[in-house]
Amino acid sequence: MTSPAEQYARARARASHPHLAEFRGLHGFTLDDFQVRACQEVEDGHGVLVAAPTGSGKTVVGEFAVHLALATDRKCFYTTPIKALSNQKFGDLVERYGAERVGLLTGDNTVNGDAPIVVMTTEVLRNMLYAGSRALDGLGYVVMDEVHYLADRFRGAVWEEVIIGLPDHVSVISLSATVSNAEEFGDWLTEVRGTPQDGDDHANPTVTIVEERRPVPLHQHVMVGRRMYPLFEDGRSTPADGRTDGPDAPVVNRQLERLAREDWQLNRSKGGRGRPAKGKRRPRSAHRTPGRVEVVSTLEREGLLPAIDFIFSRAGCAAAVQQLLDARVMLTSADERAEIEAAVDAACAHLPEEDLHVLGYHDFREALGRGIAAHHAGMLPTFKEVVEQLFAAGLVRIVFATETLALGVNMPARSVVIERLSKWNGEAHVDVTPGEYTQLTGRAGRRGIDVEGHGVVLWQPGLDPRQLAGLASTRTYPLNSSFRPSYNMAVNLVDQVGRETARGLLEQSFAQFQADRAVVGLARQISKADEALEGYRTAAECDRGDFMEYAQLRRELSDIESSGKKARRAAARDEAVASLRELSVGDVIVVPAGRWAGLAVVLDPGTAVADDPRPFVLTAGRHARRLAAMDFPTPVTPITRMRIPKSFSARNPHSRRDLASSLRNRVPDGSWQRDTAYRQGDSGYGPTHEDPRIAAVRARLKAHPCHTCPDRESHARWAERYLKLERDTRNQRGRIEQRTNTVARQFDRVCEVLESLDYLDGDTVTEDGLRLRRIYSELDLLISESLRRDVWSGLGPAELAAVVSGLSFETRNPEDAGAPILPTARVVQVAEDMTRLCADLQLLEREHRVRFLRAPDFGFAHAAWSWVEGASLDEVLAETELAAGDFVRAMKQLIDVTAQIAHAAGPGELRTTARKALDGLRRGVVEYSSVSS
Repeated sequence: MTSPAEQYARARARASHPHLAEFRGLHGFTLDDFQVRACQEVEDGHGVLVAAPTGSGKTVVGEFAVHLALATDRKCFYTTPIKALSNQKFGDLVERYGAERVGLLTGDNTVNGDAPIVVMTTEVLRNMLYAGSRALDGLGYVVMDEVHYLADRFRGAVWEEVIIGLPDHVSVISLSATVSNAEEFGDWLTEVRGTPQDGDDHANPTVTIVEERRPVPLHQHVMVGRRMYPLFEDGRSTPADGRTDGPDAPVVNRQLERLAREDWQLNRSKGGRGRPAKGKRRPRSAHRTPGRVEVVSTLEREGLLPAIDFIFSRAGCAAAVQQLLDARVMLTSADERAEIEAAVDAACAHLPEEDLHVLGYHDFREALGRGIAAHHAGMLPTFKEVVEQLFAAGLVRIVFATETLALGVNMPARSVVIERLSKWNGEAHVDVTPGEYTQLTGRAGRRGIDVEGHGVVLWQPGLDPRQLAGLASTRTYPLNSSFRPSYNMAVNLVDQVGRETARGLLEQSFAQFQADRAVVGLARQISKADEALEGYRTAAECDRGDFMEYAQLRRELSDIESSGKKARRAAARDEAVASLRELSVGDVIVVPAGRWAGLAVVLDPGTAVADDPRPFVLTAGRHARRLAAMDFPTPVTPITRMRIPKSFSARNPHSRRDLASSLRNRVPDGSWQRDTAYRQGDSGYGPTHEDPRIAAVRARLKAHPCHTCPDRESHARWAERYLKLERDTRNQRGRIEQRTNTVARQFDRVCEVLESLDYLDGDTVTEDGLRLRRIYSELDLLISESLRRDVWSGLGPAELAAVVSGLSFETRNPEDAGAPILPTARVVQVAEDMTRLCADLQLLEREHRVRFLRAPDFGFAHAAWSWVEGASLDEVLAETELAAGDFVRAMKQLIDVTAQIAHAAGPGELRTTARKALDGLRRGVVEYSSVSS
């Protein structure tokens, strides 16, 4: 029974936040304090940034914004970074609010787009803002789920474009994973979304709410063989605040440290000093890494299923499923198996019967019936969705997944397994970062189901328990902007608000905000330096005159002398190189410097590299050596010539001795030293050619009143400190100038490119620029120029699909890919034209110091052509060697770009051809696959 005080508190809460009170009544669980605080701020009219661990329930705040929009007759857009997550959230909201009030816009799907609640990908909302869509009328709230995606270097700019471009009256609810600079991000949101001013009813200051504690405690383990060891002593969970020091910090399990020492001693005895044994690439271990069948059986024995086993390899995920099938592992009952198979049959009923075999449907169904599945980007989207649904229903017990599963789709588990703490990033094997480790293990522990979650790392040779403890205890990572203005963004902004206003908007980006924050530290250093400069100036004061003026003359003299020396050295170097180029075999020279200075005969002039001739010589001391530029600080002139015997070999000591003897006999003792000294003394770079400015400055120094001051050198020391600090401070001011307005300067360069191509004329967007507004591809400018120059005229639908694929497809491993196969002569010609056009545009980019475009990749061209021509899925997959999911994703991306081309081309032959190509692309598994990640 609640106390009177608690009853009073609840009554006050209902009175002050009635919509929240109604919302709380719809849930069967109690909201956490951070959720309540965030929802109260939303109801009070503020934007919020909620940064909380995975699985903590931060989406409840976004769902409250949906509830509030419906309760106040306003619209709410719920944005997500990936289509799969949009689809999942759409299903959740339809279940709660009904299909008539919820819509979906992902680019692939349009469902009830005029509904008051619309789930969409962030790109869709960006495009609506640029188009000035009427769907924005009445918009009150925008939820930006997984907003930390703005750090993504490929797509991150979209989040900042939306945040900057939304009308001021719209409340933005930003939901982020735990980041270490949440307050900084919140400060930027407040700055860009507005702060309350007197009489300003449209300001929406952003309140930052950070939650560091997981709702379900996470226990960390290391599995060695069949045994599970807790990572920390006494089985303690990961510290909630991420601290690993202090009296309450957990202690790494001493047994694990002992196992690591035993491995180290084993490798030391075999290979010495702790290194792997000779001939071994990896360290050895005295302890066994558990196999996948063992892992699953151990987790089942310990009651830790369902689980997600993260394997950083698609092939590894498929192999793991097959290993369990081969071992006849069964994790489901007969009733569960029947329920799973019925669900799989229903979900895949739309797939063409002839494609089921090539898709591996029957093996997929068999594994799922046993409670086993894989989940990775190479799978057919339908298959992935089935896995997600059955796992959420508790029917699938083990999923072998790549790390992409951790980035969005809601699939919590009782435990998470990480097989290795390193992964291949496409270029090299790299260690898992603390942020990645936190994201992966964040899936462990289902709120409302599990009292605790479990993270399990498999023992590997060389595993360091302390390093693992550091990963497990580091909970946060910084959020850094990846924003940069693109061509499409530039024409859209200029067309909407003009160039100067657009420039000002871009200066509001998080990228510029972070750059300006970095400038603060430099400005603080400059402020301190200014104080020190004033002190140095006072200390250098002289009663006879302006000592700083005198010090400047001394500095000027030093600079002139220094520059003169550099000039003389450079001139001598140039003349020396020129003289070396003139050498021939048999020339007798005097090497002026270096270890081999003295008399030598040229065996090979070494002039293959004109800028760096390196003669091969034999010295009088019988040493055959290749000389370098440093051995010739001054020019060299042959003294005489001598014949080199054809039988001479520089490797033969007798040959070297005989030739060196001939060399010494050829040039009498002492004569070459006198001749060399005479030539070097008359080189033209001696004291007789002193810079005339030096004498003038010296005269001014002697005439200055401070020159005769008895304390001149004491004053000079302070003045030198002043001048050095002043120069350093000037450099720091230059660094500040480089950092401020960096985004705006990039925007100016992008506009210069567009002006040179007649897309912009000052503040006016030309007709070609208006077409570019409708193209949102990574290669937007190349598409627009191809349209303008009629590069694609005369192509058939299949041929158009083939060449357009070069704009959307990127080969995963370009080093392993051969030359692309192009289906027709016309496709070959157009592909060459597109590649040349891209090269021309890249040259223009370099002139303006921007870099956006990449060369077209026609590795998917033949597959696209074959598919439009009617080839079967089996034929196309065999041709491309792509997984079914990769094929569907590549097709979806190709469809997206082709649709943009059809829209931008305007009425005519190309639009008709593009629409026919789209009809040919949208068939079979491509047509029936609902969404792709």
